[in-house]
Amino acid sequence: MDLSNTKNWAIAILVVVIFASCNSEDDEIREGNAKVNVSLIDAPADYDGVWVDVLGVEILPGDVDGNDESAWINIPYENEDGQVDLLTLTGGNAEFIGSKEVPAGKISQIRLLLGEDNYLVMDGERIELTTPSAQQSGLKLQLNQELMAGIQYDLVIDFDAAKSIVEAGNSGRYILKPVIRAVAEESASIEGQVLPVEADPVIYGVINEDTVSTFTNETGAFALRGLVSGDYTIIIDPVEGYQTAILHNVTAVEGEVTLLDPIELETSETMKIADTIPVL
Repeated sequence: MDLSNTKNWAIAILVVVIFASCNSEDDEIREGNAKVNVSLIDAPADYDGVWVDVLGVEILPGDVDGNDESAWINIPYENEDGQVDLLTLTGGNAEFIGSKEVPAGKISQIRLLLGEDNYLVMDGERIELTTPSAQQSGLKLQLNQELMAGIQYDLVIDFDAAKSIVEAGNSGRYILKPVIRAVAEESASIEGQVLPVEADPVIYGVINEDTVSTFTNETGAFALRGLVSGDYTIIIDPVEGYQTAILHNVTAVEGEVTLLDPIELETSETMKIADTIPVL
């Protein structure tokens, strides 16, 4: 795919989370540089599939004019196919986009580059996703993250498909219109496992008026990433036939992973509670 094609467009999606780690001798970073590894994750959405045409990511060094396209540093997607089903990127799963050494210093903006072949699958039918003309030049996400020389950074882009897809009235058309939020510091994570796996729950993390969510994977594992520090209420909302579980005062700490004990759900006829979760 040609990254210089002006028909391609860039979108920065929902949450950007950066984790820093010391670099190993086997992966030495050149003097004056930092290394950025980019991955993509998603939050739940009520579709069979949400496929996006990923080209890569671009980051903008600090104090550089974002209108100068030559100033953006490109990290191309390493998968030549480019197609990613966002709904597979839950429960701790992530899609590796690519990595690159960049000059140490501040990153002021980031954008995710997408091509034009974006669609969702609903009831087995492929439905094309259109984009407003105002988005063709890309939505730039403010980041303001400092990169230190010799340090390796994991950059996680969280694409909330449920909030980013808008139905255009009764036309049957769907529009890709991203909702954007950024966390530009070492973030917290809460991870755990829900059993039995057949409960197939949605996991909600609620703090104040903010809510994040994810699915469990095939082993029942889940990961809520990109969290601000604080005490969360964790709501496990399973399919019909299992009892909802609520954990109070689960503490998330900046730069750390809070690992929960396995959560065993009881069988019961319960009402779904998704409508009670605050939507921002």
